[in-house]
Amino acid sequence: MPQDVVPNLAVKPPKSKRINIPRSQNNHEDVQPVNYLNQRPETEGEPILPPLVRNRLQELFLQIEKEVEGLYFENIALQEKIDNLNERLERESFVSDKQSCDYADFDANFTKSISKQKSVSHSTSSQKVKTSAHRLRAHTSKIVSSFKGPSVSASLVRPFAGHRDGVWEVSVSRLGHPLIATASADHTACIWSVDSGRCLLQYVGHSGSVNSVRFHPSRDLVLTAGGDGTAHIWQAAVTWDLPSKPATQSSEDEVDSSEKEDYGEDCEGLCGSGGGGGTGGISDAPTLRTPLVELRGHWQHGTSGMMLGSGAQGPGVVVSAADWLPGGDQVVTASWDRTACLYDACSGEVIQTLAGHDQELSNVTCHPSQRLCVTSSRDTTFRLWDFREPVHSVSVFQGHTEMVTCAVFAKEDKLVSGSDDRSAKVWDMRNMRSPLATVRSDSAVNRLSVSPSSGLIAIPHDNRQVRLFDLNGQRIARLPRNSRQGHRRMVCSVAWADESLPSFSPPWCCNFFSCGFDRMVLGWSIQPCKD
Repeated sequence: MPQDVVPNLAVKPPKSKRINIPRSQNNHEDVQPVNYLNQRPETEGEPILPPLVRNRLQELFLQIEKEVEGLYFENIALQEKIDNLNERLERESFVSDKQSCDYADFDANFTKSISKQKSVSHSTSSQKVKTSAHRLRAHTSKIVSSFKGPSVSASLVRPFAGHRDGVWEVSVSRLGHPLIATASADHTACIWSVDSGRCLLQYVGHSGSVNSVRFHPSRDLVLTAGGDGTAHIWQAAVTWDLPSKPATQSSEDEVDSSEKEDYGEDCEGLCGSGGGGGTGGISDAPTLRTPLVELRGHWQHGTSGMMLGSGAQGPGVVVSAADWLPGGDQVVTASWDRTACLYDACSGEVIQTLAGHDQELSNVTCHPSQRLCVTSSRDTTFRLWDFREPVHSVSVFQGHTEMVTCAVFAKEDKLVSGSDDRSAKVWDMRNMRSPLATVRSDSAVNRLSVSPSSGLIAIPHDNRQVRLFDLNGQRIARLPRNSRQGHRRMVCSVAWADESLPSFSPPWCCNFFSCGFDRMVLGWSIQPCKD
């Protein structure tokens, strides 16, 4: 080939998208581009494709035809095998039916002959039949008992609406006052009247999500844990009859309602009917901004040199929960820094750092009467910390396969744990090797609660359900959920009230509360069904 001749295949195609195919019959001649797309045959039967391309396509089509023919013959052979197997099954079923008929005739004749004879063996066989019948009745009653109706009834009494984001936790006052507290992702914590459904106080001291809220066991104090890496102790003195213009107070008791946002659209129509609704939400509630004590022990594990109150947050420094030890003089917090801290509630100083978990802590709960607390973690374990002796001890409970979302104390020295592995387990604090009972469900378990009086376990789920079980793992009931009542998104937390107190005596008052990421808090009346 001459050096001045360049093949057209090496030339970049022009923008008109013309296809240039070189002539391969004569390599010594100049290659001329031919536009086959724009070329039209002069006669109707003249082929357009080059002979080489046409021959190659014919070869490919022949190969495809052979493959299809092979598959066709294989399908015919398989169909014949299937027909043979069906005929064989029909013959075998016919033979078995005939044998069963013969056996039935033989049994009938044998029974007639035996009935004509009078012997002692007849009484023995009848006794065996009676024994088998009793066993059958026992098994039947056991099976039927598992389908019994619920032994308690649940009815929605009142919604508590007003939060602008999901509600992480709800807790009940321990002093007998008809009050509940809620912690929300909208950076606020609220105190609500159970009787009216009205927000009596709104705390806005955190610069991040409020992850937990717990009442003091004997004083009008509240402990909150926040996503800003701190825990706050603040005064929960409420005014039951709020004036039309709330007055501004100062510092520890200081309440200010001058700067508030309108939550009106979130306070109405979010729960449907089913009991009375709230009477005003939180738009007219007094606002508290300054805590009594600010607990900052977890900041030393995060980024140093950051000032609180500036809205800045250290990486990974999140306090997931905080609770009071009995007496209320000390506080325990759980954090994403894999540690828990024991504080002096008056000074805010860290007494001890509780280390040992391998991953982030999800919750902490203290015993109501003994100096015990339990921390749960993403490392699939929960730990029982004993502060009753000068030398603190710890016990590790293993039994879940995913993050333990909570672990709470129950009566008779028992613990109940919930996990993202869709199970809840009942444990004996004196034997941590294996659980006493296991409740398996179809959805992850969030922060559950155990009734102090009846011992019922209320389990909130990601699938918007709340189910009730006893400490033996037997299902008792399920809270109703439909288009007019119940939660519309995952249920984050539940809380029982002390039914021995007149303020929470059913059926006319709420004795059980649930909150979820639908921004709603629901008050329920749960009572035993009448026989």
